[in-house]
Amino acid sequence: MELGLVGLGKMGGNMRERIRRAGHTVLGYDRNPDLADVHSLQELVGKLSGPRVVWVMVPAGEATQSTIDELAELLEPGDVVVDGGNSRWTDDEKHAEELAAKGIGFVDCGVSGGVWGLENGYALMYGGDKENVAKVQPVFDALKPEGDFGAVHAGRVGAGHFAKMVHNGIEYAMMQAYAEGWELLEKVDSVTDVRDVFRSWQEGTVIRSWLLDLAVNALDEDEHLDGLRGYAQDSGEGRWTVEAAIDHAVPLPAITASLFARFASRQEDSPQMKMIAALRNQFGGHAVEKK
Repeated sequence: MELGLVGLGKMGGNMRERIRRAGHTVLGYDRNPDLADVHSLQELVGKLSGPRVVWVMVPAGEATQSTIDELAELLEPGDVVVDGGNSRWTDDEKHAEELAAKGIGFVDCGVSGGVWGLENGYALMYGGDKENVAKVQPVFDALKPEGDFGAVHAGRVGAGHFAKMVHNGIEYAMMQAYAEGWELLEKVDSVTDVRDVFRSWQEGTVIRSWLLDLAVNALDEDEHLDGLRGYAQDSGEGRWTVEAAIDHAVPLPAITASLFARFASRQEDSPQMKMIAALRNQFGGHAVEKK
């Protein structure tokens, strides 16, 4: 089939290549002309045969909204727009309604796989009507990993991004657990090779995972991670997961704590710890450290 792909960054560029390797035609548009096959959305739509499928792979929020708004004016009834970025699931129903008013279908798709997806395939979670999903199915089949798993029609519009959001929330908690265990191992004198302890867990243990494999890769590159600053950004999906948990009264203590740990990483000097130090000094005379 033919596909229009908007956004050719780290994910989008590799996705274009994987889809092409499966024998499909991909026309890519990016604001960077060095990456693009066409140089405007209008040219992209004009070169695709109907019914068209255009996959949007740009940052969530305004960039996605403006792209979908422009496509709504260019596409025709029967065409389909796929949002494969990290959009919030609450935006999906809005996009679907706006496009449906013009007879254009909409599918939301959470995509996981990062820089490894070109070779290993991408885990896909998509939501939307069956007839719209069917128009995109050859692309889903090209992108997914080999085998029976790695892709799911999660439900109605919004279900794909909601599933991907929960996936990322779980990812936050798993990474935090590995990080805490690593720090504790590094602290004790009796463990002389933390990296090999992590490596030993890659086989035969219940905590083996791809994240563990990646942790070992990182330790092979820098055994004690001395070259890194202890700062971690968040993409927003961890926050959305916690907010959804509050809305539905679902307890998520591990995921919530892992999100807050990232916030703590951005503080050079914790204001909270200042108050705790002051209180310990007041009630127990415990020593405090002055700047």
